[in-house]
Amino acid sequence: MARAKVQRKSTSIDMTAMCDVSFLLLTFFILTATSRQPDPLEVKIPSSTYKIKVPDTDMGILSIGKEKVFYEIIGKDIKMATLDKMGETYKIKFTPEERERFGVLGAFGVPMGNLKQFIMMGSEDREKFAKQSVGIPADSTNNELANWLLKSRESVGELHAAIMRFSIKGDADQEYPMVKKVIDIMQKQTINKFSLITSAEGSAK
Repeated sequence: MARAKVQRKSTSIDMTAMCDVSFLLLTFFILTATSRQPDPLEVKIPSSTYKIKVPDTDMGILSIGKEKVFYEIIGKDIKMATLDKMGETYKIKFTPEERERFGVLGAFGVPMGNLKQFIMMGSEDREKFAKQSVGIPADSTNNELANWLLKSRESVGELHAAIMRFSIKGDADQEYPMVKKVIDIMQKQTINKFSLITSAEGSAK
């Protein structure tokens, strides 16, 4: 007996729902993504075969190069809380707009007296200003860097009930005295554990 031949029919799949989901996900990622801030201090980091990922929360990154120190605080809420504490220390009142703008800034390296001006600049002007800046003062007579470290640590403890971690991104050609000065400031606050940011040289053995 001959087998019944099944008539072939073209199949069609309605992709409308899939397209809607795809566009919704794309819109979500675009709106929630944060743009990478340009590094205002050009640092040629040394190479290393040791690989550990730098944490992306409760973190402070110190960039050292050209006899300057720049500081980056990870986390918008920590940045804004630290700015408030520094404002109280130096008797500077920051507006809500200035707090919001500072909350999305990357690394900065200006004295407190120029910070309000720096915050309100456009990205291009801010980058030019940062290159001409002297960095965050770290002298014994005006040690603003020590206060930034202290206030950011206090903010992390109050908001996240955690201990702030630090990384140093030093220029490979940087003179040792400047690096030692920064480490001394950290040790005076009993910050004896920190990581060094390096570029990958090869696979770790």
